[in-house]
Amino acid sequence: MRHARDRAGDAVHAAPRLPVHRLRRPETPCAQAPVPVSQVRGAGRLNLAALRSAVRAAIVIPAVFALTDKVIAQPQVSLLAAFGSFAIVVFTEFAGTWRARLLAYASLGAVGALYITLGTLCSRTPWIGAVVMAAVGFATLFSGVLGGYFAAGATGAILTFVLPVTIPAANSVIPQRLEGWGIAVGAGICAVMLLWPTRTRADLARSVAETLRAVAGFIEGTAAGDGARAAVDALGRRLLGSQHRPTGPTAPTAALTSIPDELDWLLSFVRPPIEPTGPEDEEALAAAAGVLRASADRLEGKNVRPDFAALDIARDGVARAVVRRLPDVPDIDSLEQPFRIRVATYSARQIGAYALLASGSDVPEIDVDELVQPGAARTALEHASVGSVWFQNAVRGAAGLGLAVYIAESAGLQHGFWVVLGTLSVLRSNALGTGWSIITALAGTAVGLVVGAALVVGIGTHESVLWIVLPFAVLLASYAPRAISFAAGQAGFTVTLFILFNIIQPVGWRVGVVRVEDVAIGFAISLGVGLLFWPRGAAALLREQLADAFARGIDYVVIATRQLTEGGQDVVRAARTADAAVHRLDDAFQQYLAERVATELNVEDVAAAVNAAKRVHRSAQSLISLAGMADTNVRLERCGRNLDRELHALQSWYLSFGYALVNVRTVPPPHLRDTEGRGLLLGCVRDTARTGGKGTMRAAIALLWASQHLDNLWRLEGRVSERINIARAEPAEAGVLGRLRVLAS
Repeated sequence: MRHARDRAGDAVHAAPRLPVHRLRRPETPCAQAPVPVSQVRGAGRLNLAALRSAVRAAIVIPAVFALTDKVIAQPQVSLLAAFGSFAIVVFTEFAGTWRARLLAYASLGAVGALYITLGTLCSRTPWIGAVVMAAVGFATLFSGVLGGYFAAGATGAILTFVLPVTIPAANSVIPQRLEGWGIAVGAGICAVMLLWPTRTRADLARSVAETLRAVAGFIEGTAAGDGARAAVDALGRRLLGSQHRPTGPTAPTAALTSIPDELDWLLSFVRPPIEPTGPEDEEALAAAAGVLRASADRLEGKNVRPDFAALDIARDGVARAVVRRLPDVPDIDSLEQPFRIRVATYSARQIGAYALLASGSDVPEIDVDELVQPGAARTALEHASVGSVWFQNAVRGAAGLGLAVYIAESAGLQHGFWVVLGTLSVLRSNALGTGWSIITALAGTAVGLVVGAALVVGIGTHESVLWIVLPFAVLLASYAPRAISFAAGQAGFTVTLFILFNIIQPVGWRVGVVRVEDVAIGFAISLGVGLLFWPRGAAALLREQLADAFARGIDYVVIATRQLTEGGQDVVRAARTADAAVHRLDDAFQQYLAERVATELNVEDVAAAVNAAKRVHRSAQSLISLAGMADTNVRLERCGRNLDRELHALQSWYLSFGYALVNVRTVPPPHLRDTEGRGLLLGCVRDTARTGGKGTMRAAIALLWASQHLDNLWRLEGRVSERINIARAEPAEAGVLGRLRVLAS
């Protein structure tokens, strides 16, 4: 077996290994419209999920436009129907059960109707339109904090306000606009529900099941560790590669998306392979593997249930074996292997409970409240501060959209909504990211202008040919941003607009010039807003949230340990505080991944720090489970005092680590372990266990496991500090480009 410090690379494996050059963030506006988890954006590779969605759009949007333009023949109806179809079919994708999806799309339809009415009422007075646009933009973008469905529908909802507010009209056109939106919603819902419906959750469940079997095979010794590691990493990349995890507020969805993190935690403790030293170890590992296999079957729809009773009996057998060996144990390090088995069985139990909950079963073994977000009011209050990435995005988006509406209406631009759409499309969470978005968007728009003008010039006034070309243009506009690039999407959208407006009113290539002028104004607004509101973006916020997550996590560890040794701790409050810090860190990390400039940095190193904070939090949760294992009437306070110096050293180091992250200082080296305290703890436990009863034995074993958890956090110090210091040294050695990267962060 490798030395403990050498094994730390597995024990603190900070995140699924992310190949930096292959990871592609979704090209999304500040609204953070979601990208399906099933998306795979590799160069030269056909993205089937994006292609299905694009083909669906190419069928529905031209059909809806043809109905409203040729049959109803009302410009207001046609315009809202065409762009409303884009909002439903292209800009929005809800996952989950068909009932949940249907309700989500219907809710978006109701919100859109409200926004269309409100936008039309405000469309004739620029300052009123701007103020209401800012309020609507803030509320819509900030609502994403409430869950995946709110975030997924934000861009489509904003579009339903932008269009009517930037096209001044009398109140009498409201029924026509609502008619167009109603046609778009009806056709769009039928399309997304019936034409290649999203199966994100079902696909993810199958992937999770396959990964569970790979890890189970490794535990059993029938599969290689590299294969299990690769499977867990691939599953992690699948979730990290999406702007949001599968949408859906339900506990089953939350449980399903919790399994990959738990698998990563489990695998870190079973690598290198555990070599059983007795029948108890073999039974425990076999029981853990059996629970994983049963969980995989359950996720695939089979009527099986993990055998938690056998797992608990096997885990207790390992603990009894440790008690028998205790008089002959030379030091605490000799207990590392049974500790790893204990963590593996505990983690397998969690995974089994998650699998049951994900399949819709009642699970008395797990607290469902741990998986779902707190109430809407509490969640909103937690994020109602400048330290929240949701709050920053909402303020930035509201300012940009409000200013864009005011300029578009005051200047009387021919297609003012292009200004607002241009602002929304390139607005990023930092000034440098916005600037790069502008460059790529302008390049894509210019290409679209050339292609669209060539088509219009070549086709001339032959409207029938324009109708033939329209589905292919919609196909390109829908497929390109998800499967090719942001610039390609801008080019495709420009070509589509060329064709749409030449069908409505033939104006030739001039419509392209107008679009370039209008979107350039919108891009300039985005850049100005990006410079004014938190121009350094998510990187600076990520460092702050990392420091907070480490601080709250290590506080949770201290309180959980003292609960084990002394009792009387406010564990619930510490858990809630630590949970909230991890949630905010997740949001900041997702925003960091969405920033285009993040591709220039080593995302793997950033992910290492993020998952290290999660490991601290996860250790505290495991310590709480130890407190539940021990007899609450038996407290080995005298023995537990031998952990005090190590606890204090750990807390001091992680607080110093957070300070170094925020202030870009050198990360401190790992603290010196309290070897004296560890020896005294073992001696005290031996003496107590020799004369105590069953409750004392359980408390003694729990203390030894707690010491192992603290040792694991010490190993984490060395691994994460080394990675962060090396990552910081690399930009300084990269010359001017490296300094620009540091400036951007």
